[in-house]
Amino acid sequence: MLRLFSNSLPNNRIVYIGLLIIAIALLLNPWLFGGSKALLIAAKICIFIVLVASYDLLIGYTGIISFAHTVFFAMGAYGIGMSISFYGPHWWSMGLGALSALCISAVVALCLGLVSFRVKRIFFAMITLAIASAFAIFLNQNYTVTGGEDGLSFRLPHILTPANEFISGKLGGARIDGKLLSFYFIYALSFICVFLMLRITQSPFGRVLTAIRENEFRSNALGYTSNVYVIGILIISSCFATIAGMMLAMANRYVNTETTASMQIMIDILLMVVLGGMGTIYGAIFGVTLVILAQNYLQALLSLATGATTDTPLSAFFEHERWLFWLGVIFIISVYFFPQGIAGFLQKLQGQLTRKSQT
Repeated sequence: MLRLFSNSLPNNRIVYIGLLIIAIALLLNPWLFGGSKALLIAAKICIFIVLVASYDLLIGYTGIISFAHTVFFAMGAYGIGMSISFYGPHWWSMGLGALSALCISAVVALCLGLVSFRVKRIFFAMITLAIASAFAIFLNQNYTVTGGEDGLSFRLPHILTPANEFISGKLGGARIDGKLLSFYFIYALSFICVFLMLRITQSPFGRVLTAIRENEFRSNALGYTSNVYVIGILIISSCFATIAGMMLAMANRYVNTETTASMQIMIDILLMVVLGGMGTIYGAIFGVTLVILAQNYLQALLSLATGATTDTPLSAFFEHERWLFWLGVIFIISVYFFPQGIAGFLQKLQGQLTRKSQT
């Protein structure tokens, strides 16, 4: 078992320490930070790590550009939400919704793979963009099933609700209830998903995917049927994105198109992949953590900066309404100074430190 895990750990010491810090901070979040907002942000980080890492399997390892990844994300969320709304907050209804969503996602991914045989690169990306837009419109207009633009609100099984307290009061500043159990279920599931994706990339299957990205013609000449591998990774990636959608439904107990199938979600995924570093899986963890923390706490930091620069011309630049502008500035600076993403920069830094120690 230890050997199985050791093969999935990063060789770079700095990357390893960074990942360990993030993992421990998320694990101890209820006691380190406290509050329902911090818990929800930590759950969102876990969810998007799975979602972004699954997209990295496509764009980072295979070179496939798809804008339909939010379709599978929404399928997972709506699968859980619709099943519970129709049949009640039961474990079997959650299982039925999860299984249905995974099956439908696999079929849709298979169809996309067949389309990719004839349509390549930017043209395939445009087709997936049209599919994603059409799917979002379908969700918004189908009020009787999906709730339309209002979405669906639902209840989870009692054991996962805040009303279910395992210990009365608080323990170390955290409430030991169903909400905490739900968070740790999401945390454990995200850890398992990332581990499985790492094993996939390090397997012979993953090495063939990298070869297809570098030179598809040569891969075919060596006897690897690239179309089969492309369909395989599309199905695998879509299933992981569907699982991320299921976790989102569990965390929010509410689903709608804005939080699952909007173009803004797809832009965020691309942003996180680029910032973290494509083709690493580890990069998804860094990119997701940076972007989500910036989205949630940048306004508070700007408010502090506004208070510190009161009665100066600079205060207008730090108004909290301008947080999107500063998020864009952070993205531009990160891409300029870290063209290979945070993971790539840390690997380069480790190499420089190693060479200096040897001289």
